[in-house]
Amino acid sequence: MINLIELLIKLKELGYDTTSQDNWWWPNSGTFEIVVGAILTQNTKWENVQKSLNNLKQNNTLSLKALSNIDIEILKQYIKPSGFYNQKSRYLKELSINIIKDYKTFEEFKKSVTREWLLNQRGIGQESADAILNYACYKEAFVVDAYTNRLLKAFNYEFESYNELQEWIIENLYTSYTQIYPTLNRANTYARIHGMIVEYVKANSKGRVVNVEELKN
Repeated sequence: MINLIELLIKLKELGYDTTSQDNWWWPNSGTFEIVVGAILTQNTKWENVQKSLNNLKQNNTLSLKALSNIDIEILKQYIKPSGFYNQKSRYLKELSINIIKDYKTFEEFKKSVTREWLLNQRGIGQESADAILNYACYKEAFVVDAYTNRLLKAFNYEFESYNELQEWIIENLYTSYTQIYPTLNRANTYARIHGMIVEYVKANSKGRVVNVEELKN
């Protein structure tokens, strides 16, 4: 059974190491766009999310203040490409209002928000919360998604819950951290490894089948 350090080294050798300390895997990291994208990307393809984000940008509504004040029916039309727009529009507007109420500004939100606070917001589960913490706030949170689970399952690693899988990865990262990424902080390392896994599975899987033999060789 391949271990995590071997897997990461192989992904790096195959060219899926696409991020650096100044270039996080998720586009426009460190901005409010990540918060919006984390909700829009639920149950849809990223290409659809990009269409919704472009609509918001073109109409000058991709900001904390704008989304807190936007008419909900207008917001639904802007984010329609992402699907589930009735729910997602409510989540986005409510979340924007709550961020302003509890943190005043997005910069203060980035500095002070907790995972507990995020999980108390409608429409935000564990994966979305960790994505916001890591990619928007640059905090030490590892995002566990279907790509991560699919890749590890191909190597016969089975986990019963999100927390169990996340804890397993982080525990292994503690020992392998400085071996591959000696110059990066832990938050960026989490993003880097998550990005490598997603890019590999997207490029090399057909349905739910992952090309395990390529990583074993």
